[in-house]
Amino acid sequence: MRISDIQGSRLFSGMSEEEISKCLSDLDAKNRSYKKGELVLNAGERAYSLGMVITGSVTIESNDVWGNCTVLSLIGPGDYFAETYALLNEVMLVDVRANEDSSIVFFNIRSIMSINKMSSSWKEKLLKNILIISARKNLMLSQRSFYTSPKSCRARLLSYLNAVALKTGKNEFDIPFNRQQLADYLNLERTNMSKELSRMQDEGIIRYRMNHFKLL
Repeated sequence: MRISDIQGSRLFSGMSEEEISKCLSDLDAKNRSYKKGELVLNAGERAYSLGMVITGSVTIESNDVWGNCTVLSLIGPGDYFAETYALLNEVMLVDVRANEDSSIVFFNIRSIMSINKMSSSWKEKLLKNILIISARKNLMLSQRSFYTSPKSCRARLLSYLNAVALKTGKNEFDIPFNRQQLADYLNLERTNMSKELSRMQDEGIIRYRMNHFKLL
């Protein structure tokens, strides 16, 4: 792993190359690779490190004993996961799964609690960046509740697609989910959701192909 691979990420925002290098050393950064579909972290286990996606992507999933899966979020290059579990040393309540072949760097973030081992020149910057990352995660999770609160399948789809349009500033865009992932993310049954998408297209509300959508 090169410093250039992570220098532009939010976790290291405002840090010099020297500070990033010291941070990687003190946090015992390790780079690992995962195949598509492979579990990265398991629910029921403790996470001791923050994970940062370098290439590929991972999904954060809630899977119950009856086989039901809810996709909570998709984490792409430059984004993070498990930071709260790692800092608090809490048991994972979700699974993290490679959405495609992925390269991930893990940081032993709990080491930041050991003040004597830390270099104070970058510690304050790192803590500030983690706070911002966590705040954005909380916002993202609260936004998902807006998409899943409507009762009808159409209302959930329109709520989500409208939000993506607002974020991108465009009425035509790609979403990060395939059809099954979108159904899981919105807590919908895939077949019913696909039928509703077809009806919405027939009625001239949307146009779509694969994960590309246009709001009409």
